[in-house]
Amino acid sequence: MSARAALPMYDWPELREQVDAFYAQLRGLVPDLPETLTRVQTEAQLHALWRAPDLVLAQTCWGPLHSGLDAHVHVLAQPRYDDVPGGRDTRYRSALVMRAGQPCAAPLSEGACLPQGLAQLRPAINAPDSMSGCLALMQDMDAPNLAQGAYLTGSHRASIRAVADGRADFAAIDCRSWAYALSYEPAAATLVVTGWTALRPGLPLITSRQTPTARRTRLARALVQLGAAPA
Repeated sequence: MSARAALPMYDWPELREQVDAFYAQLRGLVPDLPETLTRVQTEAQLHALWRAPDLVLAQTCWGPLHSGLDAHVHVLAQPRYDDVPGGRDTRYRSALVMRAGQPCAAPLSEGACLPQGLAQLRPAINAPDSMSGCLALMQDMDAPNLAQGAYLTGSHRASIRAVADGRADFAAIDCRSWAYALSYEPAAATLVVTGWTALRPGLPLITSRQTPTARRTRLARALVQLGAAPA
């Protein structure tokens, strides 16, 4: 049976070697996985891949899962976020980034910590169904129309650039993407973290509902062995 695997959510060019190394470790535990990862270029390709019956492994977001994707996939495991500011075990926050403002450290409480006046500003969002980039902020601000009039970018990295060059006033960037941006995206150095969304479950690892149960079990166990938490 053919199969496809992808790890698209943090697959930045600068991180490709790291992503491939993790996948090689996983294949060492589950040798019948595809030899190489599938790389997608567009949002449409990503959504199609998530629903593909031959998908054996991928990452997704709880936004799409809550919007119908859960009918097509099983959640295998939850990655941990303790290694980045804003993360706590399997949960993560989004950093609210702006060109200026009062710096804000990730709060110790589980709730959001947002600056005043956001409703009058234009956000950049990576996708309307993104939990970290749109839905979390919509919920924490109690702003159901947040996506209307937002500057749509297609990725967290592009949202950072959009805020930096003035096309938008702020963006919510998941804490791992923000940590990577501080290392690899020059525009991040011009921005300030002025708030944080509340803690929410991080990006789950999934497989198609067509994946045989035995293979799904082996994959889930291997992911836990490599540091993820059980689903």
